[in-house]
Amino acid sequence: MTESRNTGERSLSTRLRTAKGRTTASQKWLERQLNDPYVRAAKAQGWRSRAAFKIIELDERFKLFRPNQRIVDLGAAPGGWTQVAVKRAGERGKVVALDILPMDPISGAIVLQGDFNEESAEQAVLEALDGPADLVMSDIAPNTTGHNATDHLRILALVELATNFAHNVLSPGGAFVAKVFQGGTERELLAALKRDYATVRHAKPPASRKDSSEMYVVAQGFRGGPQGNTGP
Repeated sequence: MTESRNTGERSLSTRLRTAKGRTTASQKWLERQLNDPYVRAAKAQGWRSRAAFKIIELDERFKLFRPNQRIVDLGAAPGGWTQVAVKRAGERGKVVALDILPMDPISGAIVLQGDFNEESAEQAVLEALDGPADLVMSDIAPNTTGHNATDHLRILALVELATNFAHNVLSPGGAFVAKVFQGGTERELLAALKRDYATVRHAKPPASRKDSSEMYVVAQGFRGGPQGNTGP
């Protein structure tokens, strides 16, 4: 199947009749899903989530994928990013999907269940890859509270943990992609990324909803050694 970002957007919209027991927020979410061209395109093209288009668009801009890569997808469920990684890495690539929740198998990927913050999960990923990673991806986001400052701190904490994980498993020249919220990464974390990677940029792919505060930090050209050995 040829990948396509043609979302087939139409001017028509669908409205749901209010169902008994359905909250207003639930009603709005369902209407948004029904009218989202990326949701429809993901279903038509066999992607498990609309998020697949985000990593496709980031790849088009930053050239993240190449054949035969070793790739780790953190917080992978339901698996949209993993599907894209498998296709882009090819038959000789290795893709490991890790999530704290159970996840349905994906052909061509090794699916692991565990907390990426635990050393045992890190070791399991390296064993599954049979070597250091070329790319670590993280689309993880905490449950939002509606309080911007709190949500920002929560996502930063997750990004810091994902950054540490990437530092421990990436090979020289590797790349790291992670979701952050508007405002980007904090000064200390950004300084650490700029120290450890040749280039660090922020991007909001077109597939990210306009009313969403999410964006992505893309760090490329890891300066460390195998399994994060940066030397003295």
